[in-house]
Amino acid sequence: MQRRNRLSRSKDFDTVYRRGRSTSSRYLVLHWFTRDDDDDGESRLGLAVPRSVGTAVARNRVKRLLREAWRELLPTVPSGNDYVLAARPGLAEPAETRGKDWLVAEIGEVLQKVRA
Repeated sequence: MQRRNRLSRSKDFDTVYRRGRSTSSRYLVLHWFTRDDDDDGESRLGLAVPRSVGTAVARNRVKRLLREAWRELLPTVPSGNDYVLAARPGLAEPAETRGKDWLVAEIGEVLQKVRA
């Protein structure tokens, strides 16, 4: 994922959490906020993987898998929004055993709720 498609500042995360909306599935929570200043711009993603997901190695692996799955779904993601994808405890094991296709389907499920 390219740098212009990432949320990196804590101010941006706070804006998405405070002023945005959210939807969830068993393993993921997706927060989104429509940017007023850049409606047609590219969407940006921030990842939140808490310690309860696992060790540092497991969390970094989950983040890599989430970025990879998001990159695959990027053409279908509504533009002009900022997203924060938060992992819930228990995501590390199924993400590792079921693979990237399962993770793409999980993210697609929460993205479908955004479009509705």
